[in-house]
Amino acid sequence: MVLEEKVATPDQLQEQAARILHSEQFRSSEVLRRLLSFLMEKAVAGEADNLKEYIVAIDGLGKSPSYDPQHNSAVRIQMGRLRQRLGEYYRAAGQDDPILIDLPKGRFRLTFEQRSIANFPHTETTPRFSIPSTQPPAPALLPPLQSTGRDLRRRGVYLLAAVLVLASGYALGHYEGARQISGARQNTALEALWAPFQANKLPRIVSIEDPLFAEIRSNPGVYFRDRSMNEWSDMTTSPTLRGLTSALKQPDIRPSRYYTAFGEAESSFLLGGLLGNHDHPISVIRTSQISWQQLADNNVVFVGVQNLFFNQLRNLPIAPQLVPELNGVRDERPPPGQPSFYADEYITAPSEQGKIYALVTHLPGPNGKNDIESFTSNRSAGYLGAVQSFTDPQFARLLESKMKVATGGRIPQFYQVLFQVSYRDSVPTEIKLVLWREMH
Repeated sequence: MVLEEKVATPDQLQEQAARILHSEQFRSSEVLRRLLSFLMEKAVAGEADNLKEYIVAIDGLGKSPSYDPQHNSAVRIQMGRLRQRLGEYYRAAGQDDPILIDLPKGRFRLTFEQRSIANFPHTETTPRFSIPSTQPPAPALLPPLQSTGRDLRRRGVYLLAAVLVLASGYALGHYEGARQISGARQNTALEALWAPFQANKLPRIVSIEDPLFAEIRSNPGVYFRDRSMNEWSDMTTSPTLRGLTSALKQPDIRPSRYYTAFGEAESSFLLGGLLGNHDHPISVIRTSQISWQQLADNNVVFVGVQNLFFNQLRNLPIAPQLVPELNGVRDERPPPGQPSFYADEYITAPSEQGKIYALVTHLPGPNGKNDIESFTSNRSAGYLGAVQSFTDPQFARLLESKMKVATGGRIPQFYQVLFQVSYRDSVPTEIKLVLWREMH
């Protein structure tokens, strides 16, 4: 049946569209993502009945005004592809989704159907966004996960035998995804979330994590990492590192930051597509190289592991209430009935998976004239999931509406948002909003 307004709200339809747009079936096709987003917006606005092929071509596919439906079949071809791709999605990742979105042949209007999900097995293969109507306690965590890899990580010690090299092929492969995010710049909810970064002419910087490693000088490519240490003076006095170099009989070590994670790379690509343009370019800088003066003179977005940046954030005009730690996030001012600590639960072998907390913090710069926003988590899947949430048009609408309810019809100027991200093989599969907090 066609879904009536009393059955599904606009927020529910947009949430379903967000699932589809982030699925494997749609992630690689900018054209189909743009087309589905356009048709969904028209459906939610009640304007789908007025759609004609020419309007879909110009507004939905970005064709030139000279498009002639009599001599050009581009719209009909893409409609057929969209219909086919929707079918593929619901046969795979969307098989247990509560709302079925379809595109009947010969029509430009999406239809919506409620489905009984009792007979569908749950398959967690695509990111799912969810927002509670109120601010509840933290979601139930996974039971403790035991592994040798996790035990080592909880001690903060890493021994790496290789360095991640980011090839230019990655950027080329994700070019269409960034263009899709850039094309969504006109989304009003995204504009509201990112208004402080768009309103002034200050330069924009994306600062990505480049954690400190100790390289065994006589064995290039062999590295040591202690997550609790990011200053070389601390590293050289580490008892663990001294014991390691003594056991290897290799006392000669040197600092190295020749590393970045996949999550930082993909996050910076999404943010660059959203915030950058020819008139107002955006630059990328390593966190170890950013100065206090740059924090005062630029709008800065930071992406990475929490403890690399929060020492500087603590010196800003507003002190964060949610504070990251090595194994979770601490709430220094928990409301009655809510936990004071949100603990991460994950394993690293044989694959990266679990549930991780991600924290978004928006604060003023040192002199109060600029804005700083950080996306932080203890695993790259966490902050990647948070960035996906803040650059996704559908989810931005939901987040905007919930924040406005909590603050009397406006988005707070300064705030913190806590997400819980479920992931597998380092890929976010579900993103839950745990709480948000306005700061003054």
